[in-house]
Amino acid sequence: MFDVISNEMLAEEVHRLVVRAPRIAAARQPGQFVIVRHEEGDERIPLTIADADARAGTITMIIQAVGQGTRDIVATSPGGAILDVAGPLGRPTEIANYGNVVCVGGGVGAAVLFPLAKALAQAGNRVTTLLGGRGEPQVILRDELAAFSEEVFFTTEDGSLGVRGFVTAVLGEILADESRRPQAVYAVGPVPMMSAVSELTRPYGIRTTVSLNPIMVDGTGMCGGCRVTIGGEIKFACVDGPEFDGHLVDFRELASRQRTYEEAACRQDRRGGRPCPHMS
Repeated sequence: MFDVISNEMLAEEVHRLVVRAPRIAAARQPGQFVIVRHEEGDERIPLTIADADARAGTITMIIQAVGQGTRDIVATSPGGAILDVAGPLGRPTEIANYGNVVCVGGGVGAAVLFPLAKALAQAGNRVTTLLGGRGEPQVILRDELAAFSEEVFFTTEDGSLGVRGFVTAVLGEILADESRRPQAVYAVGPVPMMSAVSELTRPYGIRTTVSLNPIMVDGTGMCGGCRVTIGGEIKFACVDGPEFDGHLVDFRELASRQRTYEEAACRQDRRGGRPCPHMS
């Protein structure tokens, strides 16, 4: 059993859980994830390790409640416990001093972006962070990411915070300015956003890393649900990633397969009388 130390709501259906897991906290590196199971018989859910405190023996996970499994996890109060937390899993992020780095996060993707931005800043990079969401409440970890960033820009679809529109508009302005152009870009968020970022950086030949955490299911390579084509080769996000060169990802194939999974998930939600988060 893994004790829940704290449970904080960051936005609607988005929680920050701190869990006692000393061995994972000591071994974890940026970019890795854990498999969480709330109780016996429950779904096994891959979740990014957003932060860790090796001295306290704790890890931090930021979880969006989108299904029954994640709803059960975020409903666990401090003092309660989670049955299984297995990890760290996945390949760690390749961290180096590139110079200027832009970190782009969409929605709950900021949870994955946080440990990357922190590690990149500690490696000596000048980090610029772009955060986007539907509205101000969905733009999370603003202060936390600002602590490791030279500049932070916000975008919202409804204009309630920062620039109205998408993060790609701000990124495009940065790329067009040779004096601000980065040597590396990291993008984490919805698949369409990561695809758009990769296409923006492609003409400049900028190293672009995307995180395919959103497509993981089983987390061990057994189910094949996170199968993705990278540079013409079949890879699995959970064991070969979750991070890949954005210029090599077949985003068209990935988006097509993801829509199939979303439609199936929505049918299940509707049978349970719940609103579908993906479809109207």
